[in-house]
Amino acid sequence: MSNPSPMELPALDPDTGLVRVVIDTPKGSRNKYKFDARLGLLKLSRILPAGMSFPHDFGSIPSTCAEDGDALDVMVLSEAPLFPGCLVYVHLIGVLKAVQKEGRKTIRNDRLLATIETPVNKPAITRLEQLDSQRLRDIEHFLSSYNRAQGREFRITGRGGARQAQKMFRDAVREFAKTKGT
Repeated sequence: MSNPSPMELPALDPDTGLVRVVIDTPKGSRNKYKFDARLGLLKLSRILPAGMSFPHDFGSIPSTCAEDGDALDVMVLSEAPLFPGCLVYVHLIGVLKAVQKEGRKTIRNDRLLATIETPVNKPAITRLEQLDSQRLRDIEHFLSSYNRAQGREFRITGRGGARQAQKMFRDAVREFAKTKGT
């Protein structure tokens, strides 16, 4: 029996009930990586302009399907950078609601925010309201600037708390199950 690819893992860890995130791009990286399902590998997607780097680890939740057709995107707030392909268990603390426009096409492309939990490391932040407002504005600025550098318009349309993030997560798990016919 072969092991599942990172994107075939169940979205929830059955032992802890925590959400699984597979990191594709570490905090501080100028390199943006993306999982290639056909190859079963992470590959370099793009290199960010000089002076721009990811402010936090960035990844996705396996076995989910967001409105843009990809797995749910998550910015994971951690103190030290993780590595591409690292599996972490997280608490969803909120969502940055966003629309992305590329050419004439406009799609919803929200970003969930999460904090890590391990058996010995409990998150200090469990709700969006606990996040420093400047840190949140910095994340929003990065997302807009990052997309602008790629020739896309990315606009934050609102914020939501942990409950809204959990609802988006459940909806994306259901949508993935529908697309896979399960």
